[in-house]
Amino acid sequence: MSVLYIALPVAIILAAAAVIGFVWTVSRGQYDDLETPAYRILEDDQKPKSKQ
Repeated sequence: MSVLYIALPVAIILAAAAVIGFVWTVSRGQYDDLETPAYRILEDDQKPKSKQ
């Protein structure tokens, strides 16, 4: 029973950290565009300019 005095606050702190991290990433715009990065891999790279 005494393990609950340690495990419960630790679980609450970890859950609060996860919620704060999620809110922080949403406010920074991390999840604004989920489609475009998947299509970037299909595009050809630009040709490097030749050094003359």
